[in-house]
Amino acid sequence: MTRVTITTKKSSHANKFGKLIFDDGTVLEGAGFGYSTTVFGEIVFNTGMVGYPETLTDPSYSGQILTLTYPLIGNYGVPDPSIKDKDGISKFFESGK
Repeated sequence: MTRVTITTKKSSHANKFGKLIFDDGTVLEGAGFGYSTTVFGEIVFNTGMVGYPETLTDPSYSGQILTLTYPLIGNYGVPDPSIKDKDGISKFFESGK
């Protein structure tokens, strides 16, 4: 199991700089986005074409750095949690229970 550190730092540009630092010392630099922080974890991959909102909130990925590999992720957006059904539950909520 390879664990990595991801760091991002703020810049004056819209893009942020990021680094993946692997246990073996390998460093990969690139553009970061989102909240600037340092995180540690195991990188895992999800190759699914659909269902990424559920994947991003799946507790089985806790403590892992989730990489979504499908190139069009995000094109159709994420469900609006404010849209409720007749029982007041998020219309797009899915559960096996």
